[in-house]
Amino acid sequence: MTRSQFDGPDPARPARPDGGPRAAGPGPVRVLVIDDSPTLRRLIRLRLAADPRLQVVGEACDPIEAREGIRALSPDVITLDVEMPRMSGLDFLERLMRLRPMPVVMVSSETGPGSAAAIEALALGAVDCVGKPALNLQDGFADLPDRLVAAARARLRLPGETRTAVPPPAGYHSDGRILLIGASTGGVDALETVLGSFPADCPPTLVTQHMPEAFLASFAQRLDQIVAPRVRLGADGAPLLPGTVHLAPGGAHHLALRPGHPPLCQLSDAPRCNGHRPSVEVMFDSALPIASRCIAVLLTGMGRDGAEALSRLRRAGARCLAQDEASSVVWGMPRAAMEIGAAERALPLGRIGPELLAMTGQSCAPRRSL
Repeated sequence: MTRSQFDGPDPARPARPDGGPRAAGPGPVRVLVIDDSPTLRRLIRLRLAADPRLQVVGEACDPIEAREGIRALSPDVITLDVEMPRMSGLDFLERLMRLRPMPVVMVSSETGPGSAAAIEALALGAVDCVGKPALNLQDGFADLPDRLVAAARARLRLPGETRTAVPPPAGYHSDGRILLIGASTGGVDALETVLGSFPADCPPTLVTQHMPEAFLASFAQRLDQIVAPRVRLGADGAPLLPGTVHLAPGGAHHLALRPGHPPLCQLSDAPRCNGHRPSVEVMFDSALPIASRCIAVLLTGMGRDGAEALSRLRRAGARCLAQDEASSVVWGMPRAAMEIGAAERALPLGRIGPELLAMTGQSCAPRRSL
């Protein structure tokens, strides 16, 4: 497939060369829906038709039709099914991001191979992923409009752009302080980058990533395979010890911290907070009793979840950071934190991991003799 096969005749809304948000023209965000199921395409169209911020400009039943639709319609964002005839959604996504990068929101089954494929899609450059409604189609895709609007404004990863994990400092030894990391849209790439710079004996770490339950299970498995520390879904009563990253399991539970010696993971079945379960706000607030022993960071994400609680943590003695705008896929949660003074400073994604290690490290290197 050549570049010309993806290039459209209307370059009015090209991707920015620096990977920033696509130039937003006047009027609603233009959406192309790609799914082999007429029922799912109709459901998505009906959901989006009720939102004046969005306009469905076309549909495609497979990637071959989608290629022509992109050329002819120059959409701002596309929804893309993972499993389709003639070419898989993942193969199409890989070619699209290499030849004509544009915002993509994946639509995937939350069961079995579908959830693993969704995580692979996010790693390939999709901005976001939503689960297909399993039973009640009328209630399906409730938050899809917000996700598409955010995706259309997202910073895209450039073709060939990779994150190089910085090796941990020589002689690193955790001082026992606990890391709390919150992320949402764009968090797969961000967390892989941050955790990829951690050594096997990293600080005890809790992570809340906004994602459906089955996707989180697949994400934990992926992280455990590609980073040095152990990555596990948070389990009630699990001790927070160096060398393990606990990822919020989602579904019916928030991930929280229970103070103790050592502190423990706690699963909470409290209602949604800021529209999310798991919620970063709940995780951050649970650490208030031992704030002076914690370091918290807000990574890329849509909305404000975690910002207010990060402010409370900082006032209680925690060290607090945020991801900067230039490296965020969606600068929502970190921006909210910076606006209210909840974070000490905003850092580029590539510097966050090394900075967290510097803040929690206790050098065990021998001193030079006089």
